[in-house]
Amino acid sequence: MDNEAIHDMFVALGPVTIKRMFGGKGIYHQGKILALEVDGEILLKADDTSAPEFEAAGSRPWVYSGKSKPVKMPYWSIPDAALDDPDELAKWVRLAYAAALRAK
Repeated sequence: MDNEAIHDMFVALGPVTIKRMFGGKGIYHQGKILALEVDGEILLKADDTSAPEFEAAGSRPWVYSGKSKPVKMPYWSIPDAALDDPDELAKWVRLAYAAALRAK
């Protein structure tokens, strides 16, 4: 996904910074990482507070194959309903930023 498309997705927050990392991209707002781009897919940060909302909306957690077992990361796919609805997407982007603010 190109950087312009990523900026458009996060417009509800204001400016984001995009940094290349691990073959993908990290997406930051005000110095906090709130999303990743992995293999062309945007994954939003979640935590114990917001993950149940992502799950209820049909999102899936990002899991990658570790050396000995699958590793679950605190990032979730964007709910399908938000992909074509900027107002709905704004809700999920704000949830991701709230999770980023709560992270240590």
